[in-house]
Amino acid sequence: METPYPNLPAGKIAYVRLIDREALPEDISAQLPGDAPVWGVHTPDGQCLAVARDRATAFSVARENDLTPMSAH
Repeated sequence: METPYPNLPAGKIAYVRLIDREALPEDISAQLPGDAPVWGVHTPDGQCLAVARDRATAFSVARENDLTPMSAH
């Protein structure tokens, strides 16, 4: 992937950000406890690859799948 930002790591990048629980499919949303925040691991084009209960876990999931996690706001 070519990027105009020279300080980004080479390779596959995953963006980690808070996601709106209401945007999740009902079957996934039903498995989440209470109103805790949900973190998503996303491709550069915005596709959600995974959800996690906290930011640290989302970063770990990205790394375990050979992706370089980056914070997205």
